Amino acid sequence: MSVVSLANVSLEYPIFNSGSRSLQIHLYKALGGHIAVHDHKLVVEALRDVTLELEDGDRLGIVGHNGAGKTSLLRVLSGVYTPTSGSARVDGAVSSLTDITLGMDLEANGWDNIVFRSVFLGLTFREARRKAPEIGAFTELGDFLNLPIRTYSAGMFLRLAFAISTSVNADVIIMDEMIGAGDASFVEKAQKRIEELLGTTRVVVLASHNLAILSQIANKVLWLEKGCVRMLGPTQDVLGAYMASVAHA
Repeated sequence: MSVVSLANVSLEYPIFNSGSRSLQIHLYKALGGHIAVHDHKLVVEALRDVTLELEDGDRLGIVGHNGAGKTSLLRVLSGVYTPTSGSARVDGAVSSLTDITLGMDLEANGWDNIVFRSVFLGLTFREARRKAPEIGAFTELGDFLNLPIRTYSAGMFLRLAFAISTSVNADVIIMDEMIGAGDASFVEKAQKRIEELLGTTRVVVLASHNLAILSQIANKVLWLEKGCVRMLGPTQDVLGAYMASVAHA
């Protein structure tokens, strides 16, 4: 039985006020977006008729140029966006590393945010408090965890968000590029954590411009173009066709 099932999924965003339409339409078209008028409203058709089935053990890579619909698809899979039409079903717990700061409060301290974000990801308050010491230790932030996170540097903030987001057990992991978590001394630890997650999760979905990483991780690749499925199949077949298209362009 499929863990992830998308059937003819389409997603539209309403856009623009009348004063800025011409410039923004030009920008969206330059990025490859598809502009349409529905019921007298201007919309971006971010995804069109995307159908996808993923089973236990699948590691899906997603490729396509900027504006192709990669992030929109990840957010549909994460449950952040509801399809405009079609159906999306994901069985099991989902951990999304696309918006890793959702559920965090800038005025609260690091410890409180560990609890808030963990509950946002599906844990109970009791479970979140029990996991908090382990998460705090992973961040290596020490006494800074007692301070409001608005006082953190960008690297410290990312360390905290990464540590929380990767501490919750999930059946499906969704990532937008491989995350670089803060300064160089922390990167190796973060990479090991990601490798552990990839090894134990039922399904992994990774959108990336790094084709070498996708070649190592993915057993199948989805190529999106203007919100539509251009090609879906074994990794090397799709990456070969995609690279040939990029070279030709």
